[in-house]
Amino acid sequence: MSNRRLAIDLDPQASVLGMIEDAMGRYADKPAFRCFGRTLTYADTDRLSRAFAAFLQHRLGVTRGQRIAVMLPNIPAFPIALLGIVRAGSAQVNVNPLYTPRELEHQLNDAGVEIIVVFAGVSATLAEIVGKTGVKHVITVAPGDAIGGGLPAPAVDPRLANAIGFADALAAGAALEFMPVRLTGDDLLFLQYTGGTTGVSKGAALRHRNLVANCAQFKAFMGDVLRPGQEVVVTALPLYHIFALMVNFLSCYAAGAENWLVPNPRDMASFVDILKQARPTVFTGVNTLFGGLLMQPAIKDVDFSALRVTIGGGASVLPVTSERWKALTGMDILEGYGLSETSPVLTLNPVGGDFSGTVGLPFPATEIKLLDDQDREVAPGEAGEICARGPQVMQGYWQKPEANEAAFTADGFFRTGDIGTFDQRGFLKIVDRKKDMIIVSGFNVYPNEIEAVAATCPGVAECACVGAPDDKTGEMVRLFVVRTLDAKLDEAAMIAHCRAELTAYKVPKQVRFVDALPKSNVGKILRKDLRSVA
Repeated sequence: MSNRRLAIDLDPQASVLGMIEDAMGRYADKPAFRCFGRTLTYADTDRLSRAFAAFLQHRLGVTRGQRIAVMLPNIPAFPIALLGIVRAGSAQVNVNPLYTPRELEHQLNDAGVEIIVVFAGVSATLAEIVGKTGVKHVITVAPGDAIGGGLPAPAVDPRLANAIGFADALAAGAALEFMPVRLTGDDLLFLQYTGGTTGVSKGAALRHRNLVANCAQFKAFMGDVLRPGQEVVVTALPLYHIFALMVNFLSCYAAGAENWLVPNPRDMASFVDILKQARPTVFTGVNTLFGGLLMQPAIKDVDFSALRVTIGGGASVLPVTSERWKALTGMDILEGYGLSETSPVLTLNPVGGDFSGTVGLPFPATEIKLLDDQDREVAPGEAGEICARGPQVMQGYWQKPEANEAAFTADGFFRTGDIGTFDQRGFLKIVDRKKDMIIVSGFNVYPNEIEAVAATCPGVAECACVGAPDDKTGEMVRLFVVRTLDAKLDEAAMIAHCRAELTAYKVPKQVRFVDALPKSNVGKILRKDLRSVA
């Protein structure tokens, strides 16, 4: 199934650099980002990102294609850092600020990172492992950096004695000459890390052409809905996640939108206050985010009369969630589908349609076919593995040739690992996952990683984990453990062990102790049998 109804311009030389610099000039006087009661105009983002790029070039010797890690929440420094990194010709490695030291160490070493921009509030995580990485330069960020300072700031871990403050980097860069870099569509833009069947996360290598394509596809698919220079978007989804990065940041920035950043969406009262002030025209979320907002009594006081588009992704949007959202706002949630490896969007429901219970139609220039276990296309109406080919699909994982060979069909279709069907209208529906991946609040959790961590806990003989339904997060991690002889291990100790090694959404919510795990005749643990255990 493909969607060729809409033509898009995919100049092979085009880079994200051209998109963002065009927006800086076109919308110079307009607000670009709002956060903490402060505003950055497009001209401000031009000036500050230019200064950061100059600092990277002259003071840190950054070269084209060098990987720079960014470990920040949704605060003003994030867009300035990203824009500066792109303008310096470098590639950004997006890092979850809630990562544990173990997770961070792997990602920094796998990506070959020598420079990291890190939020001061999580600098202790970096300090724990920085000596075991190739990191040479640490740039620390306070909440008020890039918007004039003056906000309370957490202390930087004293072990990072030679760290450079982001505000100091901007001040130094302002006095240096920025040297423009010519980029093409083949230059690396992002390393977007995603889990793997081995439990070791892999970096989806996204080129400029992938993001230029997905932004162009999104723009074409939305038609006249995105009005240049008129949209207001509220960004609560983390910018280090590819969904918000492509839709909320790059696509909306290129369209001259006013972007309200939500640093901590778990603070629902503050989140609702931001919605009251912003009066968004565009809003994106995952099912748990919408569900959390709908439970807030003050949400009824938000004026949603300007809202024209609501997009949901990351995990299935429940019909009841969309019904309640429509009752509140008048808007259905447009559910879409994609992966880190696809920049991310492959399909989306058309604007103006009712909630369909599907993930919509393929984007322009996107081909999707459903394959059986022998790589044959299934008959119409039958289920098969969703395989995708298009300009937004990565060329491969960072330095993982064996994984790349397994990830693509012989004719270049990316194997998503998800099982789907097409209905008579050509709308795609996700019916199952071929992989054992668990989706918690829109984040991918890979059982092998959880099991590898749990197995190191004293008292664990064997373990396996599966996803289980959860009203709040969609799915939760349920861990099954066989204890060693005479072990006194209990659920609290098991969860505490995992919490020390895993970021919060990966930590098992339930632990079940069993005498044995179900296995095949060759000794492979059968997770599918565990899923039926209540």
